[in-house]
Amino acid sequence: MASLKALKIRIGSVKSTQKITKAMKMVAAAKLRRAQEAAIAGRPYAERLEAVMASLASKVGVTEGSSKLLAGTGRDQVHLLVVATSERGLAGAFNTNIVRAARKKAEELEAAGKTVRFYLAGKKGRVLRRFYPNAIAADHELGQHKVLGFDQAREVADDLIARFEAGEFDVAHLFYAKFQSALVQIPTGQQIIPVSVPAGSSVEMANDGDATVEYEPDEEAILAELLPRNVAIQIFRAMQENAASEQGSRMTAMDNATRNAGDMIKRLSIQYNRARQAAITTELVEIISGAEAL
Repeated sequence: MASLKALKIRIGSVKSTQKITKAMKMVAAAKLRRAQEAAIAGRPYAERLEAVMASLASKVGVTEGSSKLLAGTGRDQVHLLVVATSERGLAGAFNTNIVRAARKKAEELEAAGKTVRFYLAGKKGRVLRRFYPNAIAADHELGQHKVLGFDQAREVADDLIARFEAGEFDVAHLFYAKFQSALVQIPTGQQIIPVSVPAGSSVEMANDGDATVEYEPDEEAILAELLPRNVAIQIFRAMQENAASEQGSRMTAMDNATRNAGDMIKRLSIQYNRARQAAITTELVEIISGAEAL
């Protein structure tokens, strides 16, 4: 059994840890509301832009002069998985779930005979180096920014587009955690390069009120302007969703840690009291035995 001094030191250590986890929970809760509002406010624009892109892409014939962001490279061999994670840990399974989703997609692609590479946007995604040490195409540093904004999303988008035009990959998929609640964050993957045209989306856009839409300038000119912007918007949306998901997951994790610390303090206190009582009883027995011997 541990000594009284060791138990006392351990109880003090757990109490100090409990204060830290409680403070981190309160900070995460304070940041969560603002991050949640930003993520929810940004969804309609990103979703509508994606629908507009799908509608335009379905109406424009793919020719040799079409943008590569629309037409693709003509191949489907090299896939780049853009893994957006956080810069800090202690957020429960938030980062782990994103990495797991990316690894699952990588395994599916490799099973189909495709070449997989990773583009890391966030420090916690570097764990993929352990599983794919030779498949990391880039590690985009974001830790110098306290708050990630559209400028940082545009930097990532510009880098991706430049690599795509240089022929480094054929298809890019973006992985992040979609915020649903403080308890639930859904790992999500979507194709961002070239633009994906979901079945039925263009029909819904075209049949919206049975109206005939004329574009000025023409669809190809609009696509040339909107395709790069769409990539940046989707990455920015992923950053906003990740920001809310990270705070929600951290708040839940720190709440659980605070509760577990409280339970541990109770167990250690009971163990300490029992050890102290046993020590007092032993001393009394020794005193009585010594008195009787006299």
